[in-house]
Order: sequence, then structure tokens, then C-alpha cells
Amino acid sequence: MNTKVKIHRLATGVPGLDEVLGGGLPEYSFNLIAGPPGCGKTTLAHQMMFALATSERPALYFTVLGEPPLKMLRYQQQFDFFDQEAINHRVRFINLSEDAMAGDLDRVLRRIVEEVTLHSPGLVFVDSFRSAVFASTTDGSPHNKQQQFVQQLGMLMTSWQATTFLLGEYFDETDANPVFTVADGLIWLRQSVQRNSMVRKIEIMKMRGQPTLAGLHTFRIGASGLTVIAPVRMAVTSGPKMAPAPDDERLQMGVPLLDEMLGGGLPSGYSVLVAGPSGSGKSILAAAFLAEGARCGTTGVMAAFELHPSRSRNPVLIDLIEAGKVSLIDTHAPDLSIDEIVLLLMNEVRRVDAKRVVIDSLSGFELSLAPTFQEDFRESLLRLVAALAREGITVLVTSELEDRYTDLRFSPYGAAFLTDAIIVQRYIEVDSQLLRVMAVVKVRASAHSNELRLYSIDGDGIHMGHMLGDQEGLLGGRPTRKRVADLPVPATHAAVD
Repeated sequence: MNTKVKIHRLATGVPGLDEVLGGGLPEYSFNLIAGPPGCGKTTLAHQMMFALATSERPALYFTVLGEPPLKMLRYQQQFDFFDQEAINHRVRFINLSEDAMAGDLDRVLRRIVEEVTLHSPGLVFVDSFRSAVFASTTDGSPHNKQQQFVQQLGMLMTSWQATTFLLGEYFDETDANPVFTVADGLIWLRQSVQRNSMVRKIEIMKMRGQPTLAGLHTFRIGASGLTVIAPVRMAVTSGPKMAPAPDDERLQMGVPLLDEMLGGGLPSGYSVLVAGPSGSGKSILAAAFLAEGARCGTTGVMAAFELHPSRSRNPVLIDLIEAGKVSLIDTHAPDLSIDEIVLLLMNEVRRVDAKRVVIDSLSGFELSLAPTFQEDFRESLLRLVAALAREGITVLVTSELEDRYTDLRFSPYGAAFLTDAIIVQRYIEVDSQLLRVMAVVKVRASAHSNELRLYSIDGDGIHMGHMLGDQEGLLGGRPTRKRVADLPVPATHAAVD
């Protein structure tokens, strides 16, 4: 006989929060929402309250020494979740300021018991709970008064089968506070100003009876309230991603000879890094990649972290976007998190059922992150590439590279190992002219060419030319005496980072 009690989980109405909580909020739980002033505690509480309150499960919102209800409601009405018709029906606000100012926590508790007995709520909020503790003038230490108050309130709310939230301004989660021990759930909100960015994060430090997503998760406060950016799950299938066999489906890059150099095209579901100096044609190759996909009847997504296609004057890409064959993500917000970028990409990929994605470029991508997220850029990039790969998306990433001719470093971020294939573009000097050369350095689990080929760029795109060792045709068919800088020739399976 199965005697286990199944805990019912409530949907909070906060986008992303249920996933971070591990499936929702446990019903009848006793929770603390903590954090510094201005971090969004009251907004989070109101957003959950209006989403959860029903005629059968009404809510009581007690205000202690914080804002009076009328003032608080004046500002909370600005959010989309606010429901005027719910006030005094599904939602009731009760001011405990006079009781708290009397300095007697027992009096505050009695008033709460009276109101709960009268209205039989399914949801109870006390804001700000910590204010009531500091206002108390009874004998004994604040911790003793706090612990006694919390324990009594918790037992009462559990016996009445109410889901309870205490809101308080706390700054140090390492403090040996008795409230942290008594609470079933501890939701901690944080915020920090970094340069011109406000970075807000939420952490589920504790939630009894269920596994939560560990760590700090970015959230934003907008017109609709809080939105928690839950991380995209890395493993939607069992086991690591396996490299497809060489005879699996291959996608064409849109540059015929380059497809031959790749061994017949880029294996479907791969990620390819196109590295090269400024002006070498990385974005043009990316446009050709998307155009080839459109020619084959598939939609693409381009995340432009540097120049908008209209500014880059790439007519091929502009036409694809206007025709709806390529969806553009053009964001220059200075405080994005990696999870927000992944969410933007994944939502757009699913919306248009895209099979090809271009990220142009890594340097712009890094600059779009808030400073705190730039510290973990390699980890962020791994999560992004892995998330797209799990969806079976073929990804092309460009990387600006200083052409120093003397090394084989293909990314200033040490990120080459994250991709399944690498295409490098370089400049060489021949008879006082700069020429462009291209090579395929890596295609995982597949044979590929190790040739260095000249290429040119015109209004029709990229045109592959002769191998570098071919004397004929280097400069318009005229044999020349080559003066090539010390350019390393990559081996087929060279170490690349």
C-alpha cells in the first residue's frame, strides 16, 4: 500500500519561476521572500497573489510598517497582472501598522488570527514581516521574538491550510536567522548596478520536498511584472550529442568549392566557427549559408550582435529578411544574460521552425552581455551552442580575429573547441597586394581538405579560386613571384585553440 502524500504544486503566474522552483510552489508551504529594498519583493508577491487567488482560495495581504495599502496599490496598478475587480473579493488588504507600532508581536499575531478566522484565506502575505519584529518592544532578543512569532504563525497557517509568504528586507543569507530554519521555502532576490546596467537575480535557496534549479537566475521587471529567465535545459535527450557519421545528411554552405573542402558540405546539426580578420568576408559567408538554406526551403535565424544587415549593406541578407525566409534578432541591450539570449534564440527558432542559425559575431555577443556575465563567457557560449545543438540546429558563428600570420589561434575567447567545424579566413601579401585565403581546419568525425585556397568577393558573394600552391592564376592568370608571409599551414586535425 502506497502511503506517500503527494504535494500539490501551485502555478505562480510568474514566467520562468515554476521551472526554477522545480514544478511550481508547494501548496500550504510557509515561505520567505527576502532581499534588499527595491529588488521586487512586493511586486513578486502581488503577481503571485493575483495569479493564485480565486473565490475558493482567497488571499489576505497584511501590510505592517511598509507602505500603506492605498499607496502600494497606486503603484501596483501599473502592472498588467493587477485586477481591480479582485480587490475586496478574491484579494483583501489589511493594514497592521497600528498593531505593529504598539510594539507587541502577540498583538500582531492575534490580529492576523482574527482576520484569517474571519475570511478563511488560502493565501496569506505579511509585508514587511521584518518590520514587525523590529517594532516590538517586549523583553528578549529580536531573534527569540522572531522565532517564536514565526513558529506560531507557521503552525497556525498550516493548520488552516494556507500557503503563506513573509516578505522581509534581508541582506545576508549566511546570518543564523531562525526564520530561515523554520521556513519551508526561501526565495532570495538580489540586485546590483554594473556600469549602466541593473542586474537582478533570483535564487531558490530552499524549497522543501522538491528539487529546484540551483544557482542564480536572471529576472527582469517590466510592465507585466517579473519574468524569470530559466536556463534552457542542456540535456533534452539522454547521453551526449554524437557526431553524425560522414555519410549522414550534409548541408551546403552556398559556396561550391568550399562545400568540397568540407568533404561534401557541413554535416546537419553541426556548429561551425568562421574566424577571420576584419573585411575577410565572414558575414558574407554567413549570408550565403542562410541563402542556401532558403533555396532548399528551410528558414533561418540570424542573431546580429554587431551591425544590422541594412547597415552592412548586404543585399542578399536584406532580401531574405524582407521575404520572411530569415528571421532577424537584432539586440543591442547592454545588460543581457546568456539565458535571455538563449531564450530569444530558441523562441525564434521554434516560432519559424528554423534549421539554420547564424550568430554574428562572438565579440558583439560578448559585449551584449552585462559585465557580470562576461566573466563566464566561455561557459555561456558552451551553453548556447549546446542548447541549439540539442534542437538539431546547424549553427554558424563568426569570430573577429587579428591576423598576425604567425599563430593558429581562431578565437580570442578560446572557444574553438566548442564547435564541430572551423573555417579560417586570412590575408596574404603577394607582389604588394593583399589577397584572401581560406582553409578548413576542422570537421569533426569527417575527412576534409587541408588546402589553402584563394577567394575573392564581389557583388555576387564569395568565389573560391586556386590553391595557394598553384602558380597559375594567382593574379588574373599571370604567373607571379610569390612573397607570402610566414603563414602556418594547418594540418587536417591540428590542435586549434
